[in-house]
Amino acid sequence: MIEFKHVSKRYGTKNALKDVSFTLPAGKVVGVIGENGSGKSTTLKLIAGLVKPTSGEITINNEPVTRRISRTVSYLSESDEFYPFFTVGDMIDFYHSQFTDFQPEKANEILSFMKLDRSQKIKNLSKGNRGRLKIVLSLSRDVPLILMDEPLSGLDPLVRDSIIRGLISFIDLEKQTVLITTHEVEEVEPILDTMMAIKDGQLITIQDVEELRIQENAGILDWMKRVYQ
Repeated sequence: MIEFKHVSKRYGTKNALKDVSFTLPAGKVVGVIGENGSGKSTTLKLIAGLVKPTSGEITINNEPVTRRISRTVSYLSESDEFYPFFTVGDMIDFYHSQFTDFQPEKANEILSFMKLDRSQKIKNLSKGNRGRLKIVLSLSRDVPLILMDEPLSGLDPLVRDSIIRGLISFIDLEKQTVLITTHEVEEVEPILDTMMAIKDGQLITIQDVEELRIQENAGILDWMKRVYQ
């Protein structure tokens, strides 16, 4: 479904990604892991068509990635990109007006799960509740590819477990593929099918998570501690 062919990305003199090639099949939850500055967020932005590769080619279902790929990709940014004067309900209505695939009924269902009030002003939301709203918006689109850059950032550790379970219940893995970057690797691992590890802008491995546990006798976090020393 997603294919990188010798993709590199430079920002000025900094190499964010170096000659990365891979193919990811559809219908998986993929954890993109690595240290800060390793190239995780850049990988998601490239797939979303938000930045262009310096060299190489990226395709989704054999379609070259451009800004128009937003028709088939839902992207959750690590940063907040809301109109502060909107209410939660206004933001739902805005997304519905911008994306023909947006499902307001599903959005309301996820809002209820996330315990968000439609009448709340976004400028009055805590960082954690803004994070919940981003999750609502990204999961309410009926698209084959969902990209989530640090979706648990700012969330209270006490609620992360229930929200992670909620993530998987609102994803249709018969039709959707999900890529997640996160620092909360141990908490997200139970829902991951595949691990993609990046270090210093280079792809180390793409591996089935269950096979990793069997072959290495370790979870992702223990594996990372060995590899990223």
